Amino acid sequence: MLEPAYQADVVVVGAGVAGLSAAHRLTSAGVTTMVLEAAHGVGGRMATEKVDGFRLDRIGQLLSTAYPELRLTPGLGTLVLRPFAPGVLLHGDGRHHRAGVQAGTGGARGALHAVRALANAPRPPSAPRPPRRPAVPGRQVSAPRSRSGAPLGTAVDQARLGAALTRLAGTPAERLLARPELPAGEALAARGLPARTIDGFLRPLLAALLCDPDLTTSSRCADLALRAFAGGRLCLPEGGAEALPELLASTLPPGTVHTGVRVTSVSTTSVTTAEHGEIRCRAVLVATGARVAAELLPGLRVPEFHPVTVVHHTTDEPPATGASLLLDADLGGPVAHTAVVSRVDPSRAPAGRALVSSTVLGRPPGDVDTAVRMHLARLYGVSTARWETLAVHHTAEAVPAMRPPHDLRRPVRLLAGLYVCGDHRDTSTVQGALHSGHRASAAILADLGAGRSMHVADPLPTVPRAA
Repeated sequence: MLEPAYQADVVVVGAGVAGLSAAHRLTSAGVTTMVLEAAHGVGGRMATEKVDGFRLDRIGQLLSTAYPELRLTPGLGTLVLRPFAPGVLLHGDGRHHRAGVQAGTGGARGALHAVRALANAPRPPSAPRPPRRPAVPGRQVSAPRSRSGAPLGTAVDQARLGAALTRLAGTPAERLLARPELPAGEALAARGLPARTIDGFLRPLLAALLCDPDLTTSSRCADLALRAFAGGRLCLPEGGAEALPELLASTLPPGTVHTGVRVTSVSTTSVTTAEHGEIRCRAVLVATGARVAAELLPGLRVPEFHPVTVVHHTTDEPPATGASLLLDADLGGPVAHTAVVSRVDPSRAPAGRALVSSTVLGRPPGDVDTAVRMHLARLYGVSTARWETLAVHHTAEAVPAMRPPHDLRRPVRLLAGLYVCGDHRDTSTVQGALHSGHRASAAILADLGAGRSMHVADPLPTVPRAA
């Protein structure tokens, strides 16, 4: 018998959120899709390790309820997002300060009251003033700010911040993308806010949102991140980061996703795999990370990356910070942000135990656990000596860097029949990955003919193995 002309309309290489979201849009349009993943599970960097009833994310990327693609992507209708407490909790001058309550949680008046919340909280008895972090060569350093008062400045400064966030939430993205482009750290000075508010709030907040401690990211990408923060709530997927890609995979037609299949080469009409030989198709979408994509598509640019280390601890006496995301306004240690994540998402820890997850950006110190424990003791104002370390996850290529000039809409159509998507083609966020998958699927449908009834996928071919 003659072999079929092709075994699927589209082969998607990679089962991260970009590839899975594209597969959803393709299958919804009647396009037969086959997703091939080299690993034995879906999700890529959105992985969650399970240890003794705890769910531990490998990368502490933060989501926002304002991400449009979380609402627009087929298959995510039942995704449960667990929000942090409004705004963030800043540790500065030995005290905690609530800051940055977003629009929609009580309006401008509510925002003004919320940025003042906890400003008069008592100083923790075991929280000595932390030393400043030593300067790092090449890192931009702002002028020292006064040590008196809250990190946000005066009540007038706090009101200006609340108004700026409310205004930013309503600014169209197109207008933000039309602004002059600079490194984010340089652009902050032009935002019309006092240096104290910038150094004590915006710098640590943007570092956490962008996973970029030096704020070398494009100011346009930083503006988009602040806009999402101002217009929504920071949140986590219930059950761990893996819940998002696993939900996408589980709601695809049966037999769409194949794990443990390594693609070795691609063309406009086929892919070659180590396990099943050649698979014919009408189009190929490479939806892997940037480095693997460049190996399959020679000439594709490989960006630099921001390394991320996440340290997970457990204790039976959790700090009294509730479901807040805690940032260090003093930059007095390696932790960029930390939270009692079991207060945000109780499913991440067994009953009676608290899970504290802390993120270190950039190159971690030598004894990262000891350094993190010392920093957490200052941030939370409690002893961490009895906390149990569950895991230390270091990912060298965690987040693609977005230094200026950065094209937020890198081409997803390379040739007719050959496409690419991922957070390295958009913004280095979950929103960016989902949106690049959206753009790639739209390009494929335009080339193949949207709405056409197409080929029914054949099973993967079997390649005889040598004895």
